[in-house]
Amino acid sequence: MKLFEFQGKSLFREYGLAVPQGRLCKKNETPDWSGPVVLKAQVLSGGRGRAGAVILCESEKERDAALEKLFSMTLKEEPVNAVLAEERVTILHEYYLSVAFDGEAGTPLIIVGASGGVDVERLAEEHPEQILKLPFDAVVGPLDSHFRKAARFAGASRPKEFAAALSGLYRLWRETHALLVEVNPLAETPGGFVALDAKVELDDDAEPLHRELFARLRVERAGVTGASPEPQGDTITCIPLDGDIGLISDGAGTGMLTLDLLRDHGGRAADFCEMGGTTSPEVMYAAMERVIDNPKVPKIRSLLIVLIGGFNRMDEMAQGIVRYVRDTGFHLPIVVRLCGTMEEEGKKIMREAGLPICDDLEQAVREAVGETGRRAGDVDSRQ
Repeated sequence: MKLFEFQGKSLFREYGLAVPQGRLCKKNETPDWSGPVVLKAQVLSGGRGRAGAVILCESEKERDAALEKLFSMTLKEEPVNAVLAEERVTILHEYYLSVAFDGEAGTPLIIVGASGGVDVERLAEEHPEQILKLPFDAVVGPLDSHFRKAARFAGASRPKEFAAALSGLYRLWRETHALLVEVNPLAETPGGFVALDAKVELDDDAEPLHRELFARLRVERAGVTGASPEPQGDTITCIPLDGDIGLISDGAGTGMLTLDLLRDHGGRAADFCEMGGTTSPEVMYAAMERVIDNPKVPKIRSLLIVLIGGFNRMDEMAQGIVRYVRDTGFHLPIVVRLCGTMEEEGKKIMREAGLPICDDLEQAVREAVGETGRRAGDVDSRQ
């Protein structure tokens, strides 16, 4: 399964690679972005830069014209149905990194380019000495010496950070059983290394090992192409735990962080529920059902929902929450932390429904723990 760039970057984030802040924009939508921006057509075919499907914009006028142009394009018979709008970053140098499997040699290998960008293929042909191929043992994996050698070859001014980025890319390749993970370019910026593009191809034969991941990616793809996702279930993962605070997050990383914060503040989660990548009001609604109505999840005293919107819209998440509360008459305390895309609209929907919101994740955790303690006290006082 080939992934769109925005999907690949979502995986990059999960494995510790920095990517630019971005918003996914579909047809007839305008990104909530007023400053300089890079617009990138989301298609599965390569060669977007040469085809004019990556456009730098300085103003809103340029942005609107570029969006109109991109959404009218068809690249290698693939219509552009979504555009990724990203912040522009200051580039000091560009590199190429990938992890793949060399079928002829029968071994995995790391490939490093001392420079990256649209001309990396020509660089490999005309100056192969600027490309380093590092085979490694498929069972043992690359050693620290591989990462150090790669950083030295690239001439990275911050070799430890470069090696860390490469290590994250390798872990993504290994743990998802990918056929290819590629960053071109990996940009060195004043603030560190940032992956400006993402090419990820997963092995379809590995789907039985990663059913939830594949299901999530198919739903995301359907949201771009407009096609119905194949019937692979939804993107929600819900694991019952032994606490009394219901927990829902829009990603595994946010959920894991919240679990740690709950523990630090004396609380215990009743579950670990994450909605996967790009979600909708319906998925939000279903996640609440999965936690609140799940007989395997212990009885909860409060519900904590933590949302850090990148590709997800906070107004849509708020719509799902409000709809569930109204439909079911849910009466337990709900603590919602939301930020990101369409944040103000989401907060407005929550306020109009009389539901509290938090701006800060740690504050939300404290409030959830406090609400749970108060309800436990109320029960004890009645006994």
